[in-house]
Amino acid sequence: MQLKDPTLLRSQAFIGGQWQSADSGATFPVTNPADGSLIGTVPLMGAAETTRAIEAARVAQAAWRRKTARERAQVLRAWYDLMLANADDLAVLMTTEQGKPLAEARGEAVYAASFLEWFAEQAKRVHGDVLATPASDKRLLVVKEPVGVCAAITPWNFPLAMITRKAGPALAAGCAMVLKPAEDTPLSALALALLAERAGLPAGLLSVVTGDAASSIEIGAELTGSPVVRKLSFTGSTEVGRILMRQSAPTIKKLSLELGGNAPFIVFDDADLDAAVEGAMASKYRNAGQTCVCANRLYVHDKVYDAFAQKLVAAVKTLKVGHGLEPGVQQGPLINEDAVAKVEQHIADALGKGARLLTGGKRHDLGGTFFEPTVLANVTPDMVVAKQETFGPLAPLFRFTSDEEVVNMANDTEFGLASYFFSRDIGRIWRVAEALEYGMVGINTGLISNEVAPFGGVKQSGLGREGASYGIEEYLEVKYLCMGGVDR
Repeated sequence: MQLKDPTLLRSQAFIGGQWQSADSGATFPVTNPADGSLIGTVPLMGAAETTRAIEAARVAQAAWRRKTARERAQVLRAWYDLMLANADDLAVLMTTEQGKPLAEARGEAVYAASFLEWFAEQAKRVHGDVLATPASDKRLLVVKEPVGVCAAITPWNFPLAMITRKAGPALAAGCAMVLKPAEDTPLSALALALLAERAGLPAGLLSVVTGDAASSIEIGAELTGSPVVRKLSFTGSTEVGRILMRQSAPTIKKLSLELGGNAPFIVFDDADLDAAVEGAMASKYRNAGQTCVCANRLYVHDKVYDAFAQKLVAAVKTLKVGHGLEPGVQQGPLINEDAVAKVEQHIADALGKGARLLTGGKRHDLGGTFFEPTVLANVTPDMVVAKQETFGPLAPLFRFTSDEEVVNMANDTEFGLASYFFSRDIGRIWRVAEALEYGMVGINTGLISNEVAPFGGVKQSGLGREGASYGIEEYLEVKYLCMGGVDR
């Protein structure tokens, strides 16, 4: 791995403004999913190190909250500038530890930086209210204050953006943050912390505590159990979200949970099929299908089913699979062997129940965790892929004949994160958009994420919103001031 700035590759965690090893001296390996090679090691930390990070955050936040919004914004803007200046290195590092193609990784680096720029600006737009008083001797005001010390637990599929989408608004609001990054991708998080340090972020405001799958349970328990931590933000599975929610209950923490999805992608009979295929390719196969908002169930109207399937298969067959650092690669490896096994399970279940394989369907000739981009036809609601999030490069095609039928099928899930549909009928667009039980609806597009729009779901896909003007509100408390005796 060649970096323009080799110091971005860190081997220590970042706690209280200091680069530290684990108290025990133990480490765990970080490997390249494309070939299993060792990239480096990071500290295997636990409860003791997490406790120190929380205390450092408590001390640092007391001073940070007293800074003006402009002062906080200047630091975030400097961090943003450094991310852009180092975007190439951040992309190489991300591709090496996560596997996504280099072009996607660089796109994520810029996307991640955009949250720092956005929330630097939003810091200056936190406003209160003056209320109409019911009594002549009183004046009523509402002010907003930072929540305090926050914890963030982030996933491996977007190892930069999922951090800045949380840390950006937290720091802009005047909070401090203790971060636990995914064990598969800690190097991106540590590089980000180094850039924050260079940007002038005061010590203790952002700590990064690293741990493997086993020690992450211990770290998470400390974050959720600490009364000092007033808010937890988590992106990951619904199953783990439930656990963290239960653990946070005794201390009544404020929660932001961005959890699992099972996104429907609907193609109506009046859709522009070429645009729908383009949208499906972007939504389904980006990051090898390893996104929480990717199309998981593709519903196609009976009148255009065969035509859409033919066009989609032709596009899928052009995808270049390979190591993410190789030129022209459009799909990298899956993150690990468990991810491959899940895709295989979903395909086997569908084929066993009558689905038909149109392309792909097996491990790629490259070996390891590479998997062929796959399309299945004749998929039905009784198959596992209709109920579970695949998180891989598998596009199952369902058939429908009416608007009511497809909306019912799309909503037949406990999840409600993202949804998509393609139609050119303005009446249908409004009816379907309003009927879909999802926090986000993409209409005639397969890409919906950006810093200015609220990201989040309903039902068991989570709580709260990230990004947009709503994102900073998640890190603020509302305080009411009642001033009496003003008539004297």
